[in-house]
Amino acid sequence: MSSEFAVPAGRGVRISAVRWDPSSEAVGVVVLVHGMGEHIRRYEETAQALVDDGYVVFGYDHRGHGRSQLTGRELGDLGPDGWAGLVSDIGRVVDTARGEFPDLPLILLAHSMGSFATQQFLLDGGSAKVDAVVLSGTAALDGLEPALDLDAELDLSMFNAPFAPARTDFDWLSRDEKVVDAYVADPLCGFGIDQESGRAMFVAARRIAERAAVATIRADLPILIAVGDRDPVNGGGGLVDLLAAHLRAGGLEDVTVRVFKGARHEILNETNRTEVRDDLLDWMATAVDKGADE
Repeated sequence: MSSEFAVPAGRGVRISAVRWDPSSEAVGVVVLVHGMGEHIRRYEETAQALVDDGYVVFGYDHRGHGRSQLTGRELGDLGPDGWAGLVSDIGRVVDTARGEFPDLPLILLAHSMGSFATQQFLLDGGSAKVDAVVLSGTAALDGLEPALDLDAELDLSMFNAPFAPARTDFDWLSRDEKVVDAYVADPLCGFGIDQESGRAMFVAARRIAERAAVATIRADLPILIAVGDRDPVNGGGGLVDLLAAHLRAGGLEDVTVRVFKGARHEILNETNRTEVRDDLLDWMATAVDKGADE
């Protein structure tokens, strides 16, 4: 079952959120952080898999996305200081989840843009609030930045180039045509974020390459980097290796990389999503058990 609620985020912004509860006693809490140009209801199937494994799941629409669209602004417009606000919203939702379940381990499961925001959340001191982190469809943005024009708005269809000639502009998301078609048909999907917020995201992401900045993250925090080997966002795997190297160079002791063969960007919505979810659930259970033993 799911229930909706809102999280105040200042300046009149209210973040639309949802919670899924298991039918039995919960073993942990997962906070889902979605990607750019989409919304949390696309994660219903993933949330159900987590609930079936005993987790309480909290999810929400980023500001400028889904039901958190800002009044008088287009989808993707995050508003003044929007990127910093979006990163801070992770902490607001985490605090809400912690307040409800203070004694349960809490795991962040963040995809794509959500994973970039989560990296910055951790650099801003967020590692003290969570027990484990999964970064899906992720990369080291400092390695991607040189290929982009930060003075232009982000166009998500640019990632489709490796799949030309393509059936749609979003074949890069998944091999599952039904998933892609549903995304294309969804009026709440398919957009980038405003130029100012996009620039702020990349500028802030440069800190992940600074050892001193990464060293502020709790050294024993378990982090799983999970990607597809056909995901154009990670540059053929190079930007995944770079992210893992940044984290380890900063002193993180528990960084794991999982690469799923043939999978594209949305590994949680791929044709082999059952395999992906089972693998993530196994890793999460180990991370939770490890934390309980310490």
